[in-house]
Amino acid sequence: MDDLASAELANTFKALSDPCRVRLLSIIAAHENQEACVCDLNESFELSQPTISRHLKILADAGLVTRDKRGVWVYYRANNDALVKLADFLWPSQPAEPISNRRAAAPAKLAARA
Repeated sequence: MDDLASAELANTFKALSDPCRVRLLSIIAAHENQEACVCDLNESFELSQPTISRHLKILADAGLVTRDKRGVWVYYRANNDALVKLADFLWPSQPAEPISNRRAAAPAKLAARA
């Protein structure tokens, strides 16, 4: 994994580090068409609408949801590509190479660079 991918993944985990945001994402993903209006989401929380909107902005900035303004309402949709990428990281189809193998190969890689 390169530095850019690591930074993106860290940003995703940072966005998911708040229980409210995890719950928001879960509600949106489970909602019809994986889409929900802010007005629908407010009903599920004892938080103000601006607080909910701030949490949704963090999820959107991390790429976990997309937003679509329709008139006065803003609808949020789960970003399936981002969720699949996260799932692939958490449950890779191929196990990562053991660190002992990478350490053993390191001297040869350094010698090849010289």
